[in-house]
Amino acid sequence: MIIKFDHLNKISSSEITPESVYRERRKFMYSAGALGLGMVAGGWLDTVAAKPKFDFTGLKQSNYSTDEKTTPYEKITTYNNFYELGTDKSDPAKYSKELITDPWSIKVDGHCAKPATLTLEDFMKGHQLEERIYRLRCVEGWSMVIPWTGFSLGNALKRFQPTSKAKYVAFQAINDPVNLRGQRKSGVQWPYVEGLRLDEAMHPLTLLAVGLYGKNLPNQSGAPIRLVVPWKYGFKSIKSIVKITFTEKIPPTAWNLAQPSEYGFYSNVNPEVPHPRWSQGRERRIGELRKRKTQKFNGYEEQVASLYPSMDLKKY
Repeated sequence: MIIKFDHLNKISSSEITPESVYRERRKFMYSAGALGLGMVAGGWLDTVAAKPKFDFTGLKQSNYSTDEKTTPYEKITTYNNFYELGTDKSDPAKYSKELITDPWSIKVDGHCAKPATLTLEDFMKGHQLEERIYRLRCVEGWSMVIPWTGFSLGNALKRFQPTSKAKYVAFQAINDPVNLRGQRKSGVQWPYVEGLRLDEAMHPLTLLAVGLYGKNLPNQSGAPIRLVVPWKYGFKSIKSIVKITFTEKIPPTAWNLAQPSEYGFYSNVNPEVPHPRWSQGRERRIGELRKRKTQKFNGYEEQVASLYPSMDLKKY
């Protein structure tokens, strides 16, 4: 069953992508990806993706999915923020070949009983992939609806047995300035780092994604594995993760280090609190001309508001 969010803006049935059309498109794109094609076909760009690693056939759709119209694949993969590959929205797709994703390993350390460094395949063992259709809201005022393929971050973290000292979870992205042009320039401190409170990380909505639209993550979308936290602004969903650390104190985060007056640690979507340089009250869904009202917690208030019962959400 797909969760229906009654407080969402109503969308006419004519705007919803028919399931049969979406499934056939996903089957076609997966086939193209398996052949390793980098081509323009029918007006969309099939961009560089990691080598096929996972079986995306027969995916179960999660109960946490929204039934909103999904953003087209070509727009998801050609309009990105991924500063490791450049600061323009088109740079990540343009320079995606610079990101080397094979081999890949993830180190887990800090306050846990079973620290380890694992290959991506070993890290994922025992986790059932599922499809989750999530909204993603960028602090700049644009948003997308993306059919992610992934598994629960919380389930993945339990394997390493965090101790009672673990209050937060820190994440680190790839650091490869030799190959990644964006890391040879200033902007944010490298490597890119992010963090969550432990209960946020363990929340069932928090996802580790390895694919979108039923195929491997394209490099520009954070291959081969990234975080997706749908109730927070998009920069919290760190891409190309290589390290996870359980910490006792709030870990540093890239944009808070760069602009502490503009980007806080929590960064929950709150339309009532403007960015110092622009409003957060409205957003533009990529592919649409009209703007819509931004929803508190990006529309996931019912699921996550209980995490912050006494927190001043304007201050934090």
